[in-house]
Amino acid sequence: MYALIVDGARQLKVEEGQELAIDYRRGLSRGQQITFDRVLATSGEGGAKVGRPALAGATVTAEVIGTTQGPKLAVQKLRRRKTLRRKTGHRQLYTKVRISSINVS
Repeated sequence: MYALIVDGARQLKVEEGQELAIDYRRGLSRGQQITFDRVLATSGEGGAKVGRPALAGATVTAEVIGTTQGPKLAVQKLRRRKTLRRKTGHRQLYTKVRISSINVS
């Protein structure tokens, strides 16, 4: 069984037991539960259900595993024939979660 959920501006296909990195959420500690209310579609034993735009009463529950960082990105600025050269980096924060249940009512 899988579900299509919306997290921020991204749509994710999730299954029970799957671990994924979502956008960073401040104030969440390890072991807390997150509920995703915007479920676009589900598929399982009873066939596929598609919402318009979201399924009413469908939720996906996930458990917080911790906070992680993404890969380091190098940001380099330079101007030709000038002595302006800057190199900085960036690492995005993510919240790692494990999908515990998909509920369709």
